[in-house]
Amino acid sequence: MSIHWIDLLVFVVYMIAMLGVGVFFLNKNESTDDYYVGGRTMSSWHVGLSVVATDVGGGFSIGLGGLGFTMGISGSWMLLTGLVGAWLSAVILIPRLSNLPEFKKLLTFPQIFHIFYDKKTALLAGVISAIGYTGFTSSQLLAGAKLASSTFDDLNLQTALIIMGVIAVLYTVMGGLKAVIYTDTIQWGLLLSGLIFIGIPMGYMSIGGIEGLRSSLPRDFLTLNNLTWQDMINWAITIIPIWFVGMTLYQRIYACKNQKEAQKAWYIAGLFEYPIMAFMGVLLGLFSRVAADNGMFEYLGFASASGMDAETGLPMLLRTILPVGLMGLMMSAYFSAVLSTADSCLMAASGNLVTDIIGFKNVSQKRFLRVSQIITFAIGALALVLASLMQSVLELMLYSYAFMVSGLLVPVIGGLFSTKPNPDAAFWSMLSGGMVTVSLIVFTDQLPLGLDANIYGILVSLIVFLVFNQFKINNK
Repeated sequence: MSIHWIDLLVFVVYMIAMLGVGVFFLNKNESTDDYYVGGRTMSSWHVGLSVVATDVGGGFSIGLGGLGFTMGISGSWMLLTGLVGAWLSAVILIPRLSNLPEFKKLLTFPQIFHIFYDKKTALLAGVISAIGYTGFTSSQLLAGAKLASSTFDDLNLQTALIIMGVIAVLYTVMGGLKAVIYTDTIQWGLLLSGLIFIGIPMGYMSIGGIEGLRSSLPRDFLTLNNLTWQDMINWAITIIPIWFVGMTLYQRIYACKNQKEAQKAWYIAGLFEYPIMAFMGVLLGLFSRVAADNGMFEYLGFASASGMDAETGLPMLLRTILPVGLMGLMMSAYFSAVLSTADSCLMAASGNLVTDIIGFKNVSQKRFLRVSQIITFAIGALALVLASLMQSVLELMLYSYAFMVSGLLVPVIGGLFSTKPNPDAAFWSMLSGGMVTVSLIVFTDQLPLGLDANIYGILVSLIVFLVFNQFKINNK
C-alpha cells in the first residue's frame, strides 16, 4: 500500500520532535557528567521508562510478536526474566555500586573493573563492550529499517535506514544521555499508547474477537504452559545477566539522583516488562496468526500462516487493518521502538571508547564534551555504514554481544562479592567464557540438552575464575 500524505506528515512531525529534544539539550550539557550520565539528577520515572524502552523497545516489534505467532501467550514468560533481572539488580547490584567510594565519579561500566581488578582488565572489558554495542546499534537500525520497509511499500530499505540512522545519531550526539532518556520516555509513551488504543483493539476486532481466537488457534496457544523447561532456562540465561553487564543500564544507575531513585526506577522497569509489555506483545502476535490463517494476508502472497516468517506477521497485520492517519502513528511507534534501543547503545559505545579505551586526561570539560560528541557521531556513522553495506559483519558484531554477556557476568559478580578479587582470574575468565560461547554459536548446530551457548560459556568462565583464584591462594 502507498503511504498517504497524512501518514507521512504525522511521521515527519514526530521525527522533527525527536530532533528538537536533542537541540534543546545541546547547550545545556556543560560537562561529561551531563553528557554521559545526565548530570546525575534524573528521576526514577524517567529512568525507569527509559530502561524498559531500551530493553524491550528494539526487539519488541519483531521478537514478542514472533513468539505470540508461534507459541501463543506462553511466549510472555520470556519477559518474566526481564522482571527478575531488573529486581535482582535493584536488590543486589545497585546498593553495592552506590556504596563504592568512587561511585559519584563513574561514567561507564568497565570502570568498575578498574576498581575491582586492574587497568588491563578494565581495558579488555571496555573493548568488548564497545565492539558489542557498536554492532548492536547497527543491528537495531537494520532491524527497524527492515521492519518499516516491509510494512510500507513506498519506503525502501536504504531510505528507511538513512532516515532512522541520521535522526538517531543527530539527537544522541547533540543531547547526550539526557536527550536519550527524555526521547525514550516520549518513544515509550507513543509505543504504549499506540498499542493500547490502536493496535490491540483494532487487531482484536479485525479477527472476530474471542471467538475468532478460539476457532482459529490450537488450544495450547491460549494457555501458559505451551513451552519447555529449556525455553525458560535459555531465556533466563540470556536476559537476566544483561542487567548486570549492560553498559546502557549502568549509565542509567549513575544518572539517578540517589540509590533509592535508582532502585525505584528498576522496580518500575521490571513491572512494565512483565506483565504489561509481555502480554501486549504476544497478543498482537496471536492476532496476526489468526489473521494469516483466515486469509487476511492473501493479497501479500500468504494464504495462511504456513510458510510465513513469524516475525513479519505483526507488521502485515498493521498494514492490513490500519486506516490513514493511524498508520502514521503506528509507523512512528515502530521507529520509536527501535530508536529507543539504538540511541542507548550508541551512547554506551561512545562512553566505552572515550573513557575506557582512549582515556582522555588533563583536558578541560568543554573540550572533553566536544570530543565525546565527535566520537559519538563517528561511531553512529560507522554503525550506519555497517548496517547498510556489510550485513555479514553484523553477525560478527552480535557474536561480540554474546561474548560480552557470557564473558563479563562472572567477573562482575566476583568483583562485587570477593574481598580480594584476582585480576588474572577476571581477565582469563572473561576471555575463556566469551570465546567458548562464540565458538559454540559458530561451529555447532545443536548443543547438549537443547540449551543456549551462553550457559556453557558462563560455566567455563566460572570454572576459570575459581581455578585462578584458587591458584592465587595456593601460591601465597
